[in-house]
Amino acid sequence: MFAMDLSATVLCCTPSYAAYLGERMKELGYGPDDIPLKAGIFGAEAWSEEMRKDIEKTLGIKAFDIYGLTELSGPGVAFECSAQSGMHINEDHFIAEIIDPDTEEVLPEGSVGELVFTAVDKEAFPMIRYRTKDICKLTREKCSCGRTHIKMAKPMGRSDDMLIIRGVNVFPSQIETVLMNNGYAANYQIIVDRVNNTDTFDVQVEMTPEMFTDNIGEIEARQRKLSDDLKAMLGIKAKVSLLAPKSIARSEGKAVRVVDKRKI
Repeated sequence: MFAMDLSATVLCCTPSYAAYLGERMKELGYGPDDIPLKAGIFGAEAWSEEMRKDIEKTLGIKAFDIYGLTELSGPGVAFECSAQSGMHINEDHFIAEIIDPDTEEVLPEGSVGELVFTAVDKEAFPMIRYRTKDICKLTREKCSCGRTHIKMAKPMGRSDDMLIIRGVNVFPSQIETVLMNNGYAANYQIIVDRVNNTDTFDVQVEMTPEMFTDNIGEIEARQRKLSDDLKAMLGIKAKVSLLAPKSIARSEGKAVRVVDKRKI
């Protein structure tokens, strides 16, 4: 394993790849006590609190969020502290605002909207009110770590990744939350299409090795349960298909969560 060979104590990658490493560790018979990792720094894609807990448990680490954009400075625009309750933005370099993604109106603190940055000290490539497309909120509530820089919440999705299905706004992170609350790993794909002018909404989910079974009745019951829970979360019904472990392709980069086949 990479951590044992290099005696690495910190892992930096996408959260989906960290989840894959944890999955692979289990297959090889290793547990958290077998590796020297102590912390992980994960970013570049949306991930839920449930996914964070799963990664921390599987790898035996503290998992921290990091935020950055190539257009601004790359990684390091904002970073999570020991409180793990949002990322402190480096306000000596960046001015952050939240806007309505449709009207571009600046929203008050605590509102959910699109994150916008102005770079204070960039010279060669200045950015003024750069629209990130990331949906989150900002707060200046006192943090237990003592830092006073404004905090951004974990992005819940992107305004351009947000799916509008049958008139309802759907974020992949909402689906991920439901899956992980039901004991599934974050290995899933959302497939949207349009048939006879009506949106179809399919969610394909891998079963874990522990829950894998060839009992059709049991699988169908689990699919109905997930479909009901997703409807309770989203307000619309999804067709859920449970797949065998490792049926969905893994990626070392950003996971492909959404396949939108609609020709609109």
